[in-house]
Amino acid sequence: MTQNATDIDLKAETDYKPNGNVVIKMEHLKKSFGNNHVLRDINLVINKGENLAILGQSGTGKSVLIKCIVGLVEIDDGKLLIYGKNISELKDKELIETQKKVGFLFQSGALYDSMTVRENLEFPLRKQLSSIPKEELESIVKEALHDVGLDEAIDKTPSELSGGMRKRLGLARTLILKPEIMLYDEPTTGLDPITSKEISNLILEVQKKYNTTSVIITHDIECTRLTANRIIVLKEGVCAAEGTFAELEKSADPWIRSFFE
Repeated sequence: MTQNATDIDLKAETDYKPNGNVVIKMEHLKKSFGNNHVLRDINLVINKGENLAILGQSGTGKSVLIKCIVGLVEIDDGKLLIYGKNISELKDKELIETQKKVGFLFQSGALYDSMTVRENLEFPLRKQLSSIPKEELESIVKEALHDVGLDEAIDKTPSELSGGMRKRLGLARTLILKPEIMLYDEPTTGLDPITSKEISNLILEVQKKYNTTSVIITHDIECTRLTANRIIVLKEGVCAAEGTFAELEKSADPWIRSFFE
């Protein structure tokens, strides 16, 4: 990676400026599983080009929230708007077109171990493979690998890669479809501190290169500090606090401060 820790801090804190272009909006969003009311009343606006981190104790609905955005979970009530379109009201074709703009980096990476790195990257393009010239496909794959620092891994299998490299490969496979919205589910879980910082670096580089709007679900407070322009803290199914890292770590609420200690 090309940035050092100081560069990351400066970018996360100073480079992003809200531009008034709302990408995702939630109004009184609710989601329950039986009697388990996970998301009780979520009201949230996410702006173009922003890295939003979501914190909260286990079981507070962080992962459910981003699964609602990507369409893996249907909301029960309220509104979820992406680019001003109410997802619940979209017809199949329009819903698919909207969901194509969303990339989801699963916690596991969701890689195919039976495929090479090259084949893993070609897989999301499978519907277009017959219409993409071989040279162009090669260029697309190599660019995606270069973006995550895996140029030399193209003919390896995922089982030959370290945990951090697998995470980067999962990101490359998501980025190959050029999503406008990136959802990161615990991107640094299970990684050592050095590799975690590399992944945090990468999240910032993706934000800068592709001007992505990103939602980052994490328990890793260092990842939050390095990558987040803004932070939401979930508690009992609602947004209990909102602000920058610097603001929330000085919160008057000891429960909020406890996340940053």
